[in-house]
Amino acid sequence: MSENKGFMAWIDARYPATQVWSEHLADYYAPKNFNFWYFFGSLAMLMLVNQILTGVWLAMSYKPDAALAFGSVEYIMRDVNWGWLIRYMHSTGASFFFIVIYLHMFRGLLYGSYRKPRELLWVIGVVLYVLMMATAFMGYLLPWGQMSYWGAQVIVNLFSTVPFVGEELGIFIRGDFVISDATLNRFFALHFLLPFLLCAVVFIHIVALHKVGSNNPEGIEIKKGPKGNKWSDTAPADGIPFHPYYSVKDIAGIIGFLILFSAALFFAPEMGGFFIEHPNFEPANPLKTPNHIAPVWYFTPFYAILRAVPSIAGSAFPGVVAMGAAIVVMFFLPWLDKSPVKSIRYKGPIYKVALALFVVSFVILGYLGVQPTSPGKTLLAQICSIIYFAFFLLMPWYSKIDKTKPVPERVTK
Repeated sequence: MSENKGFMAWIDARYPATQVWSEHLADYYAPKNFNFWYFFGSLAMLMLVNQILTGVWLAMSYKPDAALAFGSVEYIMRDVNWGWLIRYMHSTGASFFFIVIYLHMFRGLLYGSYRKPRELLWVIGVVLYVLMMATAFMGYLLPWGQMSYWGAQVIVNLFSTVPFVGEELGIFIRGDFVISDATLNRFFALHFLLPFLLCAVVFIHIVALHKVGSNNPEGIEIKKGPKGNKWSDTAPADGIPFHPYYSVKDIAGIIGFLILFSAALFFAPEMGGFFIEHPNFEPANPLKTPNHIAPVWYFTPFYAILRAVPSIAGSAFPGVVAMGAAIVVMFFLPWLDKSPVKSIRYKGPIYKVALALFVVSFVILGYLGVQPTSPGKTLLAQICSIIYFAFFLLMPWYSKIDKTKPVPERVTK
């Protein structure tokens, strides 16, 4: 025991290991009323680790060459020991990563986790979301299947619609005049680099979280509450140490999540074409276009918004602007909500209806994004797009007039 203490004292003199453990785990006091929705932060970190580890392993056998990429994926699936499992852990893991992140963001909308003093925390979270989308887009091309090739062709061509610099921008992104070997190489390099940038921003996200403290379902700041509890005289009375209480609770959530993840992994890794599209089991062919080109499901809500906006003079640039605005508007959410309360538990019926319509419209847009276009589907996408933007742009008005309930002074549950 004394040797361990001496060893840790030697470490602490050179690196604040014990201080980091205390500040961010043992002595970090979280609200005592966390519920189911608070699993998804730790699950997101779990999936990030899964993506990095499986990605590094896949990179050992993958060939970033237009003539060899598809064959190297087949080699991984058929000849590398447990290669099929690692590949599906990565591809299915990407979809589960986005599922977890969408639920994590929805939790923020439920309980006002973007409100003061957590505005910067929310902005950093949206930056993480954009980095995730960029990483996933780069990785989408790497299997070099039909949908990977043509999906990337369509998305990159959207940048070419930017006035004045579009053509040069498209060439810069592709590294060539068309999607080619040069594109595959630079996408592979960026797909390998961006996850480590994600880790750095995740660290910043956690530091920001522990600076302002965690929100809770009541939307009450426990740091402002009475001090003193059985663990510390200076800690909030309504807070409990993150370790061991929430670390153990998160382990239970991780076990439940891994059961669902394993079920998808072993029984439906392609999820009927939603996680891996059927054309992606054919090698990329620049001379043969798939019947219907669509990005993978986690991009499709924004792709549906893009298609819902009519072209002007044959240019899809207005749709590109709308698609970009659908993401950019998320950054301004902390300043759009004028409600005197944070949590949906104390907000009025207007916000609850608005949030429900927003979620339904987002899901419908996601579905429409994978479907071929038709006049009826385009009209529905336009209606859902209006609802999507109305949720944000009308929030300063409806959040201010919405009737709210009295907020208790302390966490009682």
